[in-house]
Amino acid sequence: MPSDIPRRARKPGPGPSGEPRGVTSPEAYDDEREFDKTLRPRSFDEFVGHEKLKDNLRVFIEAAKRRGEALDHVLFYGPPGLGKTTLANICAIEMGVALTATSGPVIERPGDLAGVLTNLKERSVLFIDEVHRLNHIVEEYLYPAMEDYTLDIMLDRGPSARSIKLNLEKFTLIGATTRAGMITSPMRARFGVVARIDFYPPDDLKTIVKRSARILEVEIEEDGAFEIARRSRGTPRIANRLLRRVRDFAQIKGDGRITKPVVTLALEAMEVDERGLDDMDKRILTTIIEKFGGGPVGIGTLATAVGEEGETIEEIYEPYLVQEGFIERTSRGRVATELARRHFGAGGGRGEPTLFGS
Repeated sequence: MPSDIPRRARKPGPGPSGEPRGVTSPEAYDDEREFDKTLRPRSFDEFVGHEKLKDNLRVFIEAAKRRGEALDHVLFYGPPGLGKTTLANICAIEMGVALTATSGPVIERPGDLAGVLTNLKERSVLFIDEVHRLNHIVEEYLYPAMEDYTLDIMLDRGPSARSIKLNLEKFTLIGATTRAGMITSPMRARFGVVARIDFYPPDDLKTIVKRSARILEVEIEEDGAFEIARRSRGTPRIANRLLRRVRDFAQIKGDGRITKPVVTLALEAMEVDERGLDDMDKRILTTIIEKFGGGPVGIGTLATAVGEEGETIEEIYEPYLVQEGFIERTSRGRVATELARRHFGAGGGRGEPTLFGS
C-alpha cells in the first residue's frame, strides 16, 4: 500500500521485525483463509451464540423477502475473529442472493466503487470488510448509493467537467469493522441495523470446537474441547487455530484423540497459558507492572517499551485484556489491575515497585 495512507487507513500486519503474529492473534493468516471457509457456518442454525442478534436478523430478512425488498444496510462491529464475515455470508444465503466481498483499503478511488456498485444485481449484498478504512472521498460517493441507490460520477475536469447520475439496483451494504469509533457519523447513520459482536463464553466456544473437530474428522473428548475453548480468548478463529495445532500434537505425541492432557501439553509448548495469554500479552502486562509501577502509562511509551506498534496493541491485544480485567484504560494511560498482578505473582499497590518470584 502507498506510504501516504492516513493513520486511520492502516491495519496491523506482521510484527515489527516481520515475524507473524502469535497463535492467539485474532487476525486471519493468509494460509488459513481457505481452511476457515471449510469450517464456516452457512446458516443461523449452524452459527453458535449471539441468539438475540440471530433472532433479530431472521425477522429483518424474512420481512424484506416478503416485501420483495433488499435487506436494510447492516453494520457489524467488534474485535477481529468473532464471525462478522460469517454473519454477512449467512445473511446473503438466507436472503437467497449473491454476495460481493471487498474491503475498505481496496476501494481506493470513486471509479473503483462505481465498478463494484454497477455490477450488483437486485437485492444482492455488498460486503465491505474494514469499512472504517474507506477513503473519505470514496465514502462521500457511497452516501447517495446507500440512501437513494444512485451514483453521481464526474466526467473530465475543469471547464469541461460534467456530472452524470447512474441508477443502481437496490442492494444491501453489510459493513464490518473492528474500530466502530473511527466510522464517521454520516456513514454510521446510513446503516439501519447496527450490531456489536462480543467475545464468546467458553461453553459456546466448546460447541464450536466440537463442531470443527467433526468436520476435521478428529476425535475429541469433552474436557479436551473445553480446555481449548477456555484458552481461546473468547474468539472462534483462535479456537479453530488452536484445534488445528492441538490435532498435530495428538497425532505425534498421543494416539490421535484430543484429550485434556494433550491440550495442556500442546498449549504449554505454544506458550499459551490457562487464561489464553500469549508471549506479547505477558510482555505488555509485565512491562506495565515492572517498568512503570503498574501504570498509568501512555500507549506510545508502552508500545516503545514492548517493541510493538501502538495501534496493534490497541486493536489486537487490548480488547481481550480489558474485557478480562487485566488492564484499565484511563485518561492518563494504561493501568495494570490487581487481577494482572495476582496472575503474575506480583504484589504491591499501584505505583509501587514489584518483584516477581518473591
